[in-house]
Amino acid sequence: MKQFLFFFFAILLLSLNLSAQNQPAGFDLSGYGVRIEPDKRLIAVLVALEAAETRGANGENVKVLKTNLSEQGEAFRETLKADTSSVSEDLRLKLGTFVSQYKKRNAGKSDAELLAPFISMAYALSPVPDLAEPSRTSSLPGDLLDVLDFSPLVRDYYRAARLNEKIEIYAKAYQSAGDAMRPSTIVMAGQLLDYLHTKPQTFYTEKIKTERQIGKSKKKTLSNVEMRDRERRFYIVPEMFAPKGTINFRNVGDDYYAIVPPGTNLSESEVRRAFLQFVVDPLILQNAKELNGFRDGIKTLLDERRKERPELSPDIFLAASRSLVGAIDAKENEYRKIQIATFDARKKIDLVKPVEEKKKVSAALEEYKKVLADETALRLSETYENGGVLAFYFARQLNGLSESGFDIAGSLRDIILSLDTTTETNRLAESAAARKRAVSARETSRVKALTVVENPVTKKLQEIEKQIKAKNYVQAQTDLKSLMRESPDDQPRIYYALGRVASLEAESLSEEARNNKLLDAKINYDNALRAKTDNTDPALVSLTYVALGRIHEYFGESEYAKQIYEAAIKIGNIPDSGYAQAVSARQRLEKENQ
Repeated sequence: MKQFLFFFFAILLLSLNLSAQNQPAGFDLSGYGVRIEPDKRLIAVLVALEAAETRGANGENVKVLKTNLSEQGEAFRETLKADTSSVSEDLRLKLGTFVSQYKKRNAGKSDAELLAPFISMAYALSPVPDLAEPSRTSSLPGDLLDVLDFSPLVRDYYRAARLNEKIEIYAKAYQSAGDAMRPSTIVMAGQLLDYLHTKPQTFYTEKIKTERQIGKSKKKTLSNVEMRDRERRFYIVPEMFAPKGTINFRNVGDDYYAIVPPGTNLSESEVRRAFLQFVVDPLILQNAKELNGFRDGIKTLLDERRKERPELSPDIFLAASRSLVGAIDAKENEYRKIQIATFDARKKIDLVKPVEEKKKVSAALEEYKKVLADETALRLSETYENGGVLAFYFARQLNGLSESGFDIAGSLRDIILSLDTTTETNRLAESAAARKRAVSARETSRVKALTVVENPVTKKLQEIEKQIKAKNYVQAQTDLKSLMRESPDDQPRIYYALGRVASLEAESLSEEARNNKLLDAKINYDNALRAKTDNTDPALVSLTYVALGRIHEYFGESEYAKQIYEAAIKIGNIPDSGYAQAVSARQRLEKENQ
């Protein structure tokens, strides 16, 4: 995971909230099949897992699973510990015995990985408070069956911990965490669907053959075919006990579930692929007949991969779905970054006078495009190795899709019919050089991201961040003002932090009090810009401009906000800046004024 200086820990939360408010009128995620809500079955199962204990070497009780949680998750862990202190030791040890035995049978897996089948089990149970097992278990996957006998213990714990009295309170806290992820969900869905020029199919129509008896005769029946619609939904499930940085994805019938820890930025997470799976699956199903015509060729490609990865599925339709998802994910990422970099380069070319300087900007852009192309090749190779053997083919077909305006749903049939599986055999070898360069670039980026300039101010800001995350805003403001007196040379960072605290505090206030608090935030952001020097981190300056722009937007000063976003854009597309947010906000304001 990347570690950032204090002012890079999170994109300004208020900015995200205001961004959500500025979505086009009538914008509703549910219209795209997306819902953000916790699942009480999952809460019950993971809470029971959290209680599983065993005897330590010194006779003390210790937790069987020790997962690293988000800060909100850790805080909830403490709340749960206090709420369930009356649960008997005997029941905790019973839970622990089951989990310990399962852990021994899967010794090579991490605690976070061990949660996966229990999550699957939760979605096989009936709603709370019953939490009953399904009547038919023969069709359930093997890893789920391995833990299904844990469900009676979950029911025992549900009753012993009196979760029926607390589950609604817990669910509200989970929902609050989910609502905080709504802005990044909108960004994630919007980026992908805009690239594909499509909307998810939220209903699937199937033919159902029915028979009814004619008169009193048992032998005479009338057959009929009825068309029935089934609703398809994609759930973002906020889960306090989801391990930090881990996304679990489950597909249960027509419902897709992405289980995410609080604070996840969905637009930059694996949820992208889960959502794409939701979009792509019905398209693959609609073109199953066309794909079936290439069965032998796809199967040959899969068989070759399965020599190294025998656990991969031989299903050609699953392979096609994986391929298309991986191709879209990689190509949209490349396309979006090229768009931003090209816009930035054009601005710079307009600003510089000498022809040689203009050429340098153009050359830098071309070099950046090569780096992005290498990264795309690496992503496609990873998809190919995981069974997506048509990933490279689909990626080539996606070139120019966004500019063409064609809906992927209407184009997929022609794309499939143009397939030649023999050309996909050597894709890994052909991309080896690009892959090697991309791996090297990733490693360089990772090392750079983990290089944190340690100084006393940074350490204190990191400590104050804990107060902010705990919503101890008054104490955070006091500590920041004290730090300002001690370290006047770091005023821009500290003023930015004061502005951020005021912005976050404003969210929970009534309208008049919120407006006053936002004015306090504005003053601090203004002070951060006044205090900046040539040595001030430009990414911090960029983020400050974006935060200011959001506040002016909130107060209806759109034209002035646009000018502030322009100032952020002029700084450039540097790492960890507010560049992308500024470009998006400016484009949105321009559309509103048309």
